[in-house]
Amino acid sequence: MNKKNLEKQVGGEWYKTMTIQPIEYIQANRMEFAEGCVIKYVSRHKKKNGKEDILKAIQNLEFILERDYND
Repeated sequence: MNKKNLEKQVGGEWYKTMTIQPIEYIQANRMEFAEGCVIKYVSRHKKKNGKEDILKAIQNLEFILERDYND
């Protein structure tokens, strides 16, 4: 990953303050979209949208359950 891109964030600063940015973790582990969204929302909830980000993470976990486990 190009570290220069990690220095540039369009809007907000919440990811740039993290030791490991969610995008680095997501890409390094070749995660699928919904799993990546969970990481992103949980990582930023205290600095951005609070409860709304937790609810978004839960919704993505429900997508994973439905997709992978037919729940």
